[in-house]
Amino acid sequence: MDVTERLVDALSPILQSFDLELVDVVVGGSQVQVIVDKVGGIDLDALAEANRAMSRELDELDPFPGRYTLEVSSPGLERRLRTPAHFERAIGEMVTVRTLPDTVEVRRVRGVVTGADEAAFTLEGPEVPGGSMRIAYDQIERARTVFEWGPVGRPERGSKANPGAKRQERERSRS
Repeated sequence: MDVTERLVDALSPILQSFDLELVDVVVGGSQVQVIVDKVGGIDLDALAEANRAMSRELDELDPFPGRYTLEVSSPGLERRLRTPAHFERAIGEMVTVRTLPDTVEVRRVRGVVTGADEAAFTLEGPEVPGGSMRIAYDQIERARTVFEWGPVGRPERGSKANPGAKRQERERSRS
């Protein structure tokens, strides 16, 4: 069992006690990044409590020789997708995918994840060749969710966005 798997096994029960879900553990050099989420969103207090509890567990486990940094965060609006579980969570979401050279017909593609299993995921949309394609996880160089900003309309006259509009209307009605 590698260090990441050991960390997942050790930290998952701790996070569950805070009603948090372990999304990912990324180990790189002297840094351990733990990404957590919660139904309805996560707040800073929950992140801080989870960080303290995980720090105590990691002090006991001592997964690395020497010093390391523990970083606990939420997945964010645009999050990296690496595992089958990440793609399952992203069903219904817009993602961008960069494939490894010479593995599929396109190198970069954007679409909605419509299905995922242990071997691959299905991407659909107008930018996807043929409207739909199945991509194996071992064909992916990088994938992430895409946050799409909604259209911003102009405020209507008399709305709170234009507080002077009511005064202007009153002045017009007096004349």
